[in-house]
Amino acid sequence: MTSETGPAVGLPASAAAQHLAWDPAGFLGELYISFWIPTAVLTAALVIKLPSIVKLWRDPLLRAVGGLLVLACAVFTFAVPGTIAWVNRITGVPNFSAPWVYSLITAFCASCLLLIIAWRGGLSDRSAATRRAMRWVVGIYSAVIVVLWVLFALADTPVERLRDLDTYYATTPFMREEIVLYLLAHTVAVLITYRLVRNWVRTDGLDAWLRWGLKSLGVGYALNLVYDAAKISAVVARWTGRDLDWLSTDLAPPVAALSAILVAIGFILPHAGQYLHGRWRVRLSHWRLRPLYLLLRTVTGSAVPLTVRGGPELRLTRRETFIRDVLLQLARHFDEDLRRRSYAAAVTLGHPPGRARALAAAVTIQDAVAARKRPVDRDAPASLGTAAPLREIEAVSRVLRHTDEIEAVLSLAATAAQSVPAHD
Repeated sequence: MTSETGPAVGLPASAAAQHLAWDPAGFLGELYISFWIPTAVLTAALVIKLPSIVKLWRDPLLRAVGGLLVLACAVFTFAVPGTIAWVNRITGVPNFSAPWVYSLITAFCASCLLLIIAWRGGLSDRSAATRRAMRWVVGIYSAVIVVLWVLFALADTPVERLRDLDTYYATTPFMREEIVLYLLAHTVAVLITYRLVRNWVRTDGLDAWLRWGLKSLGVGYALNLVYDAAKISAVVARWTGRDLDWLSTDLAPPVAALSAILVAIGFILPHAGQYLHGRWRVRLSHWRLRPLYLLLRTVTGSAVPLTVRGGPELRLTRRETFIRDVLLQLARHFDEDLRRRSYAAAVTLGHPPGRARALAAAVTIQDAVAARKRPVDRDAPASLGTAAPLREIEAVSRVLRHTDEIEAVLSLAATAAQSVPAHD
């Protein structure tokens, strides 16, 4: 008589079913995110913001950002199991890390609310309502922290728990109330912050980088709500005699880590994005001026001196200065009649006015470069002929890359000149 076996060879059906059953704790264990990762990202955000915070220390908004990032780093540093054990060991109190981490989380919640109040109010807002709201936040969350320590002193927690303290002591008198209190304080702060961020991101006229930063903050705080839901569900399950500890032990930590990363990105994006965008625009402008720069080098036979210590902004300024100086030297050779005919030809060919002006200026400059060795009949250049090529040197340089368009404009302008009667 053979025993019934399941899909897994050699295993009884019941064992095979257990083998194939989805284990959420095991699955989430594979997705474990080290708390040192969000700590590193948050530290990077703090380092990026630190110069501005130190320079503008009187700015309440920057102080709030700095406080939030410091507290967020502290939360994840002291929530690492190894750090929890170390704090318990040096204090000699089992689970001393619990009220300490809960206090850091509560202070972080307060800093979130203070930041949003300062951010929404703006730098110039010193109204009584704003100050009153900030005092309420500080007062309420300070009281919560005091109560957390009082409850811990009253609770009996002799067994050290590094990862599952919330569920292990979910039914312990006083510790039960402490766990509920910190989760409630966290949920309220995150919910308010999330709603304010969500409303703010819909505001018209926001900088694109700020909008993306706010979106990242919104997702990060939404994940904080998922963290709270997982923790509360696991605790309530313990109250009802069920075991959903994996929600608190295995789901909540990676959610918190991902949330912290998104919150850090939300603070980094507006600052770093604007900085990188500005650097990119400087380098792009420098590259766009290259065709005109190379053309005008044939006039002077020299180039802009290279500097090792000069940044992109300095190199761009020197290139612009070189171009304008050479154009001023060429001004007496500018043919205003050629510029007008070239503009009309460009418009006739279907170019919009802005590009038509750039094409006309490019034709005029090329003609002046070619004609610079010819004798000049007039001593002073026409003001219009000088101003037009100097006005938008980047646009002129960009059209120099399109030689076919310049040749078409020049050809049509020459045809127009030939069709004008001699007595005109």
